[in-house]
Amino acid sequence: MYWYCGESIESQIINLDISDPGLLYGATVFTTLRSDAPDIYELHWERLKLSIDDLGWLQPNWTRVRSGVECLTLEFPVLRITIFPDGRELITGRDLPPNLATWQQNGVTVIIADRQFTRSIPQHKTGNYLAPWLALQSARNQNIQEAILINERGDWLETTTGNLWGYRDSTWYTPPLSAGILPGIARSQIMNLLKQENKSVVEIDWDREWVGDLDSIGYSNSVIHLIPINTVLTPLGRLEYGAKQSMMKWLAAKFILTR
Repeated sequence: MYWYCGESIESQIINLDISDPGLLYGATVFTTLRSDAPDIYELHWERLKLSIDDLGWLQPNWTRVRSGVECLTLEFPVLRITIFPDGRELITGRDLPPNLATWQQNGVTVIIADRQFTRSIPQHKTGNYLAPWLALQSARNQNIQEAILINERGDWLETTTGNLWGYRDSTWYTPPLSAGILPGIARSQIMNLLKQENKSVVEIDWDREWVGDLDSIGYSNSVIHLIPINTVLTPLGRLEYGAKQSMMKWLAAKFILTR
Protein backbone atom coordinates (compact mmCIF):
# COMPACT_ATOMS: atom_id res chain seq x y z
CA MET A 1 0.00 0.00 0.00
CA TYR A 2 1.24 3.50 -0.83
CA TRP A 3 -0.05 7.00 -1.54
CA TYR A 4 0.62 8.69 -4.87
CA CYS A 5 -0.77 11.92 -6.32
CA GLY A 6 -3.72 12.10 -3.95
CA GLU A 7 -4.68 8.43 -4.03
CA SER A 8 -4.23 5.44 -1.75
CA ILE A 9 -3.05 2.53 -3.90
CA GLU A 10 -3.05 -1.16 -2.94
CA SER A 11 -0.05 -2.41 -4.88
CA GLN A 12 3.71 -2.88 -4.83
CA ILE A 13 4.00 -1.40 -8.34
CA ILE A 14 4.02 2.27 -9.37
CA ASN A 15 3.53 3.61 -12.89
CA LEU A 16 6.14 6.23 -13.85
CA ASP A 17 6.94 7.72 -17.24
CA ILE A 18 10.19 6.24 -18.59
CA SER A 19 11.56 9.80 -18.92
CA ASP A 20 10.68 10.76 -15.33
CA PRO A 21 13.77 12.52 -13.82
CA GLY A 22 12.99 10.93 -10.48
CA LEU A 23 13.43 7.52 -12.10
CA LEU A 24 16.38 8.43 -14.32
CA TYR A 25 18.41 10.65 -11.99
CA GLY A 26 16.98 10.31 -8.50
CA ALA A 27 15.56 13.83 -8.88
CA THR A 28 13.42 13.84 -5.74
CA VAL A 29 13.67 15.07 -2.18
CA PHE A 30 12.41 13.00 0.71
CA THR A 31 12.09 12.77 4.44
CA THR A 32 11.56 9.77 6.70
CA LEU A 33 9.62 9.95 9.95
CA ARG A 34 7.96 7.85 12.60
CA SER A 35 4.18 7.86 12.55
CA ASP A 36 4.10 7.92 16.37
CA ALA A 37 5.70 11.40 16.44
CA PRO A 38 3.11 13.73 14.86
CA ASP A 39 4.37 16.60 17.01
CA ILE A 40 7.45 16.95 14.77
CA TYR A 41 5.79 16.51 11.39
CA GLU A 42 6.07 20.27 10.81
CA LEU A 43 9.87 20.05 11.09
CA HIS A 44 9.86 17.53 8.25
CA TRP A 45 7.51 19.69 6.14
CA GLU A 46 9.75 22.74 6.63
CA ARG A 47 12.89 20.88 5.58
CA LEU A 48 11.15 19.62 2.45
CA LYS A 49 9.85 23.10 1.63
CA LEU A 50 13.31 24.64 2.01
CA SER A 51 14.89 22.01 -0.22
CA ILE A 52 12.19 22.36 -2.88
CA ASP A 53 12.58 26.16 -2.92
CA ASP A 54 16.37 25.91 -3.03
CA LEU A 55 16.23 23.52 -5.98
CA GLY A 56 13.68 25.65 -7.81
CA TRP A 57 11.01 22.95 -7.94
CA LEU A 58 7.25 23.15 -7.49
CA GLN A 59 5.82 22.82 -4.00
CA PRO A 60 3.38 19.91 -3.65
CA ASN A 61 -0.24 20.14 -2.63
CA TRP A 62 0.44 20.03 1.11
CA THR A 63 -3.18 19.22 1.96
CA ARG A 64 -2.79 16.09 -0.17
CA VAL A 65 0.53 15.24 1.49
CA ARG A 66 -1.03 15.50 4.94
CA SER A 67 -3.97 13.34 3.85
CA GLY A 68 -1.55 10.70 2.61
CA VAL A 69 0.37 10.75 5.87
CA GLU A 70 -2.84 10.40 7.86
CA CYS A 71 -3.89 7.47 5.68
CA LEU A 72 -0.62 5.52 5.95
CA THR A 73 -0.06 6.33 9.62
CA LEU A 74 -2.75 3.75 10.35
CA GLU A 75 -0.75 1.07 8.50
CA PHE A 76 2.98 1.69 9.10
CA PRO A 77 5.26 2.84 11.96
CA VAL A 78 7.69 4.52 9.52
CA LEU A 79 6.75 6.75 6.59
CA ARG A 80 8.86 8.07 3.73
CA ILE A 81 7.54 11.19 1.98
CA THR A 82 9.01 11.76 -1.48
CA ILE A 83 8.43 14.87 -3.58
CA PHE A 84 9.13 15.04 -7.33
CA PRO A 85 10.31 18.21 -9.12
CA ASP A 86 6.80 18.87 -10.51
CA GLY A 87 5.20 18.63 -7.05
CA ARG A 88 3.92 15.04 -7.17
CA GLU A 89 3.96 13.30 -3.81
CA LEU A 90 4.74 9.64 -3.11
CA ILE A 91 4.33 8.32 0.43
CA THR A 92 5.40 4.81 1.35
CA GLY A 93 5.56 2.92 4.62
CA ARG A 94 7.74 0.33 6.27
CA ASP A 95 8.44 -1.35 9.60
CA LEU A 96 10.99 -0.28 12.18
CA PRO A 97 14.37 -2.04 11.90
CA PRO A 98 13.90 -5.51 13.45
CA ASN A 99 17.06 -5.17 15.58
CA LEU A 100 16.39 -1.60 16.72
CA ALA A 101 15.89 -2.36 20.42
CA THR A 102 19.06 -4.47 20.50
CA TRP A 103 21.07 -1.77 18.72
CA GLN A 104 19.79 0.90 21.09
CA GLN A 105 20.71 -1.19 24.12
CA ASN A 106 23.96 -2.84 23.00
CA GLY A 107 25.31 -0.49 20.34
CA VAL A 108 26.61 -1.37 16.87
CA THR A 109 29.80 -1.86 14.90
CA VAL A 110 30.56 0.38 11.90
CA ILE A 111 33.18 0.58 9.18
CA ILE A 112 34.76 3.56 7.44
CA ALA A 113 33.31 3.80 3.95
CA ASP A 114 35.42 4.01 0.83
CA ARG A 115 36.27 7.65 0.11
CA GLN A 116 34.52 7.50 -3.27
CA PHE A 117 31.15 7.15 -1.54
CA THR A 118 30.13 10.79 -1.09
CA ARG A 119 26.53 11.93 -0.80
CA SER A 120 25.12 14.10 -3.60
CA ILE A 121 24.13 17.68 -2.60
CA PRO A 122 24.62 16.78 1.08
CA GLN A 123 22.61 19.70 2.50
CA HIS A 124 19.47 18.21 0.94
CA LYS A 125 17.96 14.74 1.31
CA THR A 126 17.65 13.88 -2.37
CA GLY A 127 16.66 10.64 -4.04
CA ASN A 128 20.18 10.24 -5.43
CA TYR A 129 21.29 8.06 -2.51
CA LEU A 130 23.44 5.60 -4.46
CA ALA A 131 26.72 6.32 -2.62
CA PRO A 132 25.32 5.88 0.93
CA TRP A 133 23.40 2.80 -0.21
CA LEU A 134 26.56 1.23 -1.64
CA ALA A 135 28.50 2.05 1.53
CA LEU A 136 25.77 0.50 3.69
CA GLN A 137 25.60 -2.61 1.51
CA SER A 138 29.37 -2.98 1.83
CA ALA A 139 28.98 -2.93 5.62
CA ARG A 140 26.01 -5.31 5.67
CA ASN A 141 27.86 -7.76 3.40
CA GLN A 142 30.44 -8.02 6.19
CA ASN A 143 27.71 -8.47 8.84
CA ILE A 144 28.38 -4.92 10.10
CA GLN A 145 25.51 -2.59 10.92
CA GLU A 146 26.62 0.79 9.53
CA ALA A 147 29.30 2.78 7.69
CA ILE A 148 30.74 6.26 8.23
CA LEU A 149 31.17 8.53 5.23
CA ILE A 150 34.39 10.57 5.03
CA ASN A 151 35.72 13.51 3.00
CA GLU A 152 38.88 13.74 0.93
CA ARG A 153 40.97 14.41 4.06
CA GLY A 154 39.54 11.39 5.84
CA ASP A 155 37.43 13.43 8.29
CA TRP A 156 34.34 11.61 9.56
CA LEU A 157 31.14 13.26 8.31
CA GLU A 158 28.05 11.18 9.06
CA THR A 159 26.85 7.60 8.82
CA THR A 160 24.96 6.44 5.74
CA THR A 161 21.70 7.08 7.60
CA GLY A 162 22.37 9.57 10.40
CA ASN A 163 24.37 12.31 12.10
CA LEU A 164 27.34 11.60 14.35
CA TRP A 165 27.66 12.43 18.06
CA GLY A 166 30.66 12.19 20.35
CA TYR A 167 31.36 12.79 24.03
CA ARG A 168 34.52 13.63 25.96
CA ASP A 169 35.46 15.77 28.99
CA SER A 170 31.87 16.84 29.78
CA THR A 171 31.36 18.10 26.21
CA TRP A 172 29.27 16.81 23.34
CA TYR A 173 30.57 17.03 19.78
CA THR A 174 29.01 16.79 16.32
CA PRO A 175 30.42 17.62 12.86
CA PRO A 176 29.40 21.09 11.56
CA LEU A 177 26.95 21.52 8.70
CA SER A 178 29.72 23.32 6.81
CA ALA A 179 31.57 19.98 6.57
CA GLY A 180 28.94 18.86 4.05
CA ILE A 181 26.42 16.86 6.07
CA LEU A 182 22.65 16.65 6.22
CA PRO A 183 20.98 19.02 8.71
CA GLY A 184 19.17 16.14 10.38
CA ILE A 185 15.97 16.79 12.28
CA ALA A 186 17.01 14.46 15.11
CA ARG A 187 20.35 16.32 15.15
CA SER A 188 18.65 19.66 15.74
CA GLN A 189 16.37 18.14 18.39
CA ILE A 190 19.32 16.62 20.26
CA MET A 191 21.25 19.89 20.11
CA ASN A 192 18.26 21.71 21.60
CA LEU A 193 17.87 19.01 24.26
CA LEU A 194 21.52 19.26 25.32
CA LYS A 195 21.32 23.04 25.53
CA GLN A 196 18.17 22.78 27.66
CA GLU A 197 20.11 20.43 29.96
CA ASN A 198 22.93 23.04 30.13
CA LYS A 199 25.35 20.68 28.43
CA SER A 200 28.23 21.94 26.32
CA VAL A 201 27.78 21.21 22.58
CA VAL A 202 30.56 21.92 20.07
CA GLU A 203 30.42 21.62 16.28
CA ILE A 204 33.88 20.59 15.11
CA ASP A 205 35.55 18.73 12.25
CA TRP A 206 36.18 15.07 13.15
CA ASP A 207 39.68 14.38 11.86
CA ARG A 208 41.20 10.90 12.03
CA GLU A 209 43.46 11.63 15.01
CA TRP A 210 40.91 13.53 17.07
CA VAL A 211 38.17 10.87 16.93
CA GLY A 212 40.39 8.36 18.72
CA ASP A 213 40.29 10.48 21.89
CA LEU A 214 36.49 10.49 22.20
CA ASP A 215 35.03 8.51 25.10
CA SER A 216 31.88 7.52 23.23
CA ILE A 217 30.15 8.02 19.90
CA GLY A 218 26.76 7.35 18.35
CA TYR A 219 24.53 8.37 15.46
CA SER A 220 21.00 9.73 15.20
CA ASN A 221 18.06 10.05 12.86
CA SER A 222 14.30 10.45 13.18
CA VAL A 223 13.59 6.72 12.96
CA ILE A 224 16.25 5.09 15.16
CA HIS A 225 16.61 8.11 17.52
CA LEU A 226 20.17 7.64 18.85
CA ILE A 227 22.26 4.46 18.68
CA PRO A 228 25.65 4.03 20.40
CA ILE A 229 28.60 2.93 18.27
CA ASN A 230 30.82 0.48 20.12
CA THR A 231 33.45 -0.32 17.49
CA VAL A 232 34.73 1.47 14.39
CA LEU A 233 36.75 -0.61 11.93
CA THR A 234 39.19 1.72 10.16
CA PRO A 235 41.93 1.01 7.59
CA LEU A 236 44.44 1.65 10.41
CA GLY A 237 42.79 -0.61 12.99
CA ARG A 238 39.92 -0.82 15.46
CA LEU A 239 38.63 2.00 17.64
CA GLU A 240 36.73 0.75 20.71
CA TYR A 241 34.15 2.89 22.51
CA GLY A 242 31.89 0.29 24.11
CA ALA A 243 33.41 0.43 27.60
CA LYS A 244 32.60 4.15 28.00
CA GLN A 245 29.13 4.45 26.55
CA SER A 246 27.29 5.50 29.72
CA MET A 247 26.83 9.13 28.59
CA MET A 248 25.75 8.12 25.09
CA LYS A 249 23.15 5.78 26.57
CA TRP A 250 22.05 8.58 28.92
CA LEU A 251 21.49 10.87 25.94
CA ALA A 252 19.69 8.15 23.98
CA ALA A 253 17.32 7.49 26.88
CA LYS A 254 16.79 11.20 27.46
CA PHE A 255 15.97 11.78 23.80
CA ILE A 256 13.45 8.96 23.69
CA LEU A 257 11.71 10.33 26.81
CA THR A 258 11.31 13.75 25.19
CA ARG A 259 9.88 12.33 21.98
